Amino acid sequence: MRLLQLAARHGKALLVLGLAAGIALPALADALKPHIGAMVGVLLFLAALRVGPRQAAGSIRDLGRSVMLAFVFQLAMPVAAILVFLATGFTGPVALGLILMLAAAPVSGSPNLTIMTGNEPSAALRQLVIGTAMLPLTVIPVFWLWPGLGGAKEVLGAAAILLALIAVAACAGFGLRATVMRHPPVPTLQAIDGLSAIVMGVVVVGLMSAVGPALTGEPLRLVAMLAAVMAANLGLQIVAALVCRRARWTADAAALGIVAGNRNIALFLTVLPQQVIDPVLLFVGCYQIPMYLTPALLGWFYKRKTV
Repeated sequence: MRLLQLAARHGKALLVLGLAAGIALPALADALKPHIGAMVGVLLFLAALRVGPRQAAGSIRDLGRSVMLAFVFQLAMPVAAILVFLATGFTGPVALGLILMLAAAPVSGSPNLTIMTGNEPSAALRQLVIGTAMLPLTVIPVFWLWPGLGGAKEVLGAAAILLALIAVAACAGFGLRATVMRHPPVPTLQAIDGLSAIVMGVVVVGLMSAVGPALTGEPLRLVAMLAAVMAANLGLQIVAALVCRRARWTADAAALGIVAGNRNIALFLTVLPQQVIDPVLLFVGCYQIPMYLTPALLGWFYKRKTV
């Protein structure tokens, strides 16, 4: 328990260590790749256990808002980006990476990232579940509009598998919280946060396999790609959080900002053809950097409750 509580206090440092290990140890990253799905399930379980069923469910108004935001984040945004990119002729790997990012549901670790910024994670967990459930519906127009993607059938299958994973993990976490851990003390919650930080630090290692080789072989390309993903991820987080604050959703602004900028793009890598995903592997690896550094880079911003 003490070690886990210590990990909770130093969660940001653990994420940085995970990023560094993924870059410096490409062999380890390759070894961890097959286990990413299982570790994502553990993260979902821990998030559900930490939040509890009552907080996650929210009110009917909250659920309606989550559905609306899923359409905005996962359909309106990627479609608008596609129209702009096609009109300007911007169709390279960065464009494809941005479209896949915007079309994806929130990353499974978004509730944990929200906790690390010192905010309530219920809205992030709710958006994660609803966004993933709606992915089969929102992804079809995106794949139909962008030339060369196709494969909607495979994406729907992958979304169904991910939705099943979320359902099993959430039911297990909520069930345990509703029975054995109805009123957990603060030290227990801190231990759950610490275990989540450890698992997230391990998961990121497996997602960084393309960054290490680029660092030594194509450093200029790596820098350009990193600049693009930093601007997209952090910029979208800040804009979304500010809009939420203006809309008087102040309590959930941090959670909704985090889910807006941090998406589960890795889902698409498992189902799209190899010739489609190869050009965006570096984008995906670089994308983990602002994602996992969110608590460190934007912690100051998410502590502000008003504008």
